[in-house]
Amino acid sequence: MRKVGKPVFFVVVLLIAVITTLSFVGIHRQYGDITTTYIKGAGDVRWGIDIRGGVDVTFSPPEGYDASVEDMGKAQAIIETRLINLNITDYEIYPDMERDRIIVRFPWKSGEENFNPERAIEELGETALLTFREGAEMDASGQPAGATAENVILTGADVESAQYAYGALSDNGAPKHFVTLSFKESGKQAFADATARLKGSQISIWMDEEIISAPTVNAHITDGQAIIEGQFTAASAAELARKIQGGALPFKLTTENYSTISPSLGEGAKNAMVLAGIIAYIAVCAYMIWQYRLPGVVAAIGLAGQVGLTIAAITGFFGFVPSFTLTLPGIAGIILSIGFGVDANVITAERIKEEIRIGKTIDGAILAGFNRAFTAIFDGNITVIIVSIILMGAFGPPNSLFARLLKPVFFMFGPATAGTIYSFGYTLLMGVLANFVMGIFACRMMQRSLCRFRPFRKTWLFGGEK
Repeated sequence: MRKVGKPVFFVVVLLIAVITTLSFVGIHRQYGDITTTYIKGAGDVRWGIDIRGGVDVTFSPPEGYDASVEDMGKAQAIIETRLINLNITDYEIYPDMERDRIIVRFPWKSGEENFNPERAIEELGETALLTFREGAEMDASGQPAGATAENVILTGADVESAQYAYGALSDNGAPKHFVTLSFKESGKQAFADATARLKGSQISIWMDEEIISAPTVNAHITDGQAIIEGQFTAASAAELARKIQGGALPFKLTTENYSTISPSLGEGAKNAMVLAGIIAYIAVCAYMIWQYRLPGVVAAIGLAGQVGLTIAAITGFFGFVPSFTLTLPGIAGIILSIGFGVDANVITAERIKEEIRIGKTIDGAILAGFNRAFTAIFDGNITVIIVSIILMGAFGPPNSLFARLLKPVFFMFGPATAGTIYSFGYTLLMGVLANFVMGIFACRMMQRSLCRFRPFRKTWLFGGEK
């Protein structure tokens, strides 16, 4: 048997301490108001909407409308544009082509107190069939009438950009809120012709059959750059710019279902789950040390490393593993993986104890204990890995690796994209893989190294009789 040197224990413990500490604390550099992150820590974890609070909504076309792949792709692109225009960049959007659905999740904005989820959902799903029309004639129901109904100058497809701005429009003018418009080549000439013809009159802007603005033409505009001014507030000007910039959806999106969760409720649940994880870790470590003595101490160190590696796989600590959104079931997955880590150490410690009691030396008992326990541990962990992969494939984003691999299995159902379950599968998978590294290999190295020290070469420390 090849012996493991005494320094190996300290090297392994040092590596575990460094990885675990960095995975929780990270490395940041503060210079004035600018923070540079070199290594992400637990404070940089991206929390899911069930923790941070937010909205989960599923959109679909109207009943009877058979959306094409191109239609769904365009709808997804426009929803993404609208989310960004709402300053919501930390979002998740999954198209389900089989069922003609688009699942959108986005958290509350930081510090947001007056966010209206129903209005945000309504704005995301508005058809926004934008038209620029001559005049502003309406009938009694508010629909375009007369020349306005007959003369469409441009559509939303001709708009390059629409942005909110604030400032003075002339040298002596007072600052005001306004909207800037830029038209594509396809609309420049039509807009130039319309402004020449309608100078002093109105060009109205309609979303579907609802008028959203009716500015007066003050000049002949030939360069495709226009300004909409009026009695705007910052909010109303920004909203008008968002509606115009959003473009035109190929069909009206209907809200199939949606749910919201408040930030305070999510934060409370997160704190409870984290506290439960800490208590679980302390309790299992205390039991392991009391029941198995020296192997229990080694197991406690290995479990700390397992948790550290799992957190590192979530934060993006490793360059080849991207950061991940952590949800409440994801925290449950971490806690459950600790249980599997304990299970591996219990099996190993019991095998070592049995080998000691039949008369083997400490070195022989440790080697035989790990070797004979490995098959049971490996089989148990592999089954958990398979279940984790199935969960990630069945409930993950349609373009994820496991979803593509399992598409032949779940093709008849379509992707479910239940992000909370996907998070559970991910953290469980990472925890079990970390258990292979720490619970099997690192703990073996530490125990074989510790038994080189004379004070620890006592069989009762490994479960034998005193």
